[in-house]
Amino acid sequence: MNYFRRLLIGIGTISLSACTTTIPTSSIPTVSPSPIIAPTPAISPAPTVTPAPGGSIAPGAISPAPATKLPTAIPNVSPLQTPGVAPLPAQVGDYQVIDELKQPQFMVQSRDILKTSSLPNSQVKFNAADLLVVLKSTRKYFKNRLDNDPDLQREGILGTQGVTVPDILKTLDFMVLTLQQDIKAKKPIRLQDPKFLNANFRAIQWTAFDPTALDKKRVRMTKYAVFTHPGSRKPTKEFTAGLYALKPGVDADALRVKYTKQDVLKNIYEPEGQEFGAVEPLAYLDREGLESALMEGTVLIKFTDGKSAFFNVDRNNNIPYIKGLEPTEQKRYWYFKPVTAIKGYGQTIETKISLKPGVTFAGDVLNIGLGRIVVTENAIDGKPQLRMGIIADTGGAFLPNLHQLDFLAGVFDTKADFAAYTSKLPEYTKAYILVKRSANTTKISNRNSGNSSQKLQ
Repeated sequence: MNYFRRLLIGIGTISLSACTTTIPTSSIPTVSPSPIIAPTPAISPAPTVTPAPGGSIAPGAISPAPATKLPTAIPNVSPLQTPGVAPLPAQVGDYQVIDELKQPQFMVQSRDILKTSSLPNSQVKFNAADLLVVLKSTRKYFKNRLDNDPDLQREGILGTQGVTVPDILKTLDFMVLTLQQDIKAKKPIRLQDPKFLNANFRAIQWTAFDPTALDKKRVRMTKYAVFTHPGSRKPTKEFTAGLYALKPGVDADALRVKYTKQDVLKNIYEPEGQEFGAVEPLAYLDREGLESALMEGTVLIKFTDGKSAFFNVDRNNNIPYIKGLEPTEQKRYWYFKPVTAIKGYGQTIETKISLKPGVTFAGDVLNIGLGRIVVTENAIDGKPQLRMGIIADTGGAFLPNLHQLDFLAGVFDTKADFAAYTSKLPEYTKAYILVKRSANTTKISNRNSGNSSQKLQ
């Protein structure tokens, strides 16, 4: 959900917001036997760069995160750092991590983060029809936008493992075809069979890397959602905070970067304001509802006339989300558009990826990558439980972020309902990224994978 990126409600939910347009990068070299010392990167100070596509979850959601307490010191930190930002780790490694503004942040040694592995022998759980929807929508986005969205052209840290963008496309194509065949034939879902997965996919185990918590090795799994909020089609005493759409035919780019959220809340677009008529009013919420909509990226509004509608973030005012700053103090403001479904990553609202809860993750699309298939592993009663999803959304909190995924939990009426549901989900997880094997490797692997895998083909 390119832009669908809440107050923390006791389960470690993290704040998302839209991302930025990426600069295409060249292929990244394979892991070197000895570390490469890279020059200390220059960190750009102020953030006035067009944010890239990225978004939220369920109709466009984004999760808030509490301010992270930073360590007093990290060994071998770079002397250059932006005020108020965590110190950088040592500039040693084979992969350069970039942030939302495409600025280099720190080097990492990929072999400490990614390694070849295999899935445990346990059935992988997911809703096949829902996963197929997100897979097809993600593949369509790649097909239509690969040449125009440079973020898609990045191999990210997986490039150090020899994984290319064509490998990701082959992975998506194979999964779509396999699911379509099994669903149509009403056969067992092969993508839920660990033997089939190990035979046909490389399983790359992902060890978390957080420069502010170097002892954390498992991937943190926060959760986000789309929330319903009461609202009105016209301003009232209760509903004073407006959701607005940029009008076609006006200089929308000049207008949207002109004002902060606080400016908009002063009713500049209302009859008494200096920009009355410049945008189209969509709905009015109370302040809590507005902050939730901006954080989550998508909101389901129940109007006073008894009708309901989804709205999703479209474009923002180019002011980056500041980690650690209270949501009400953030100056970033999003302009919205009506939508009919939950939307995720995408450069425009018309091209955004359609999302489904339970099979969607928001993550770092610049350094991990859009469309990467993730399998999570958690122990239930001493046995591994596996679940599959796809990175189809992003946000400012994930750029950069090599230690976290945000799980799209669903659409909820209240934060209490959301908290009750997500309290049963793990906070940390073991994670694998699946990449389609080459045809020759797959054939050999299938012959050796046992009768169970053969029957499923």
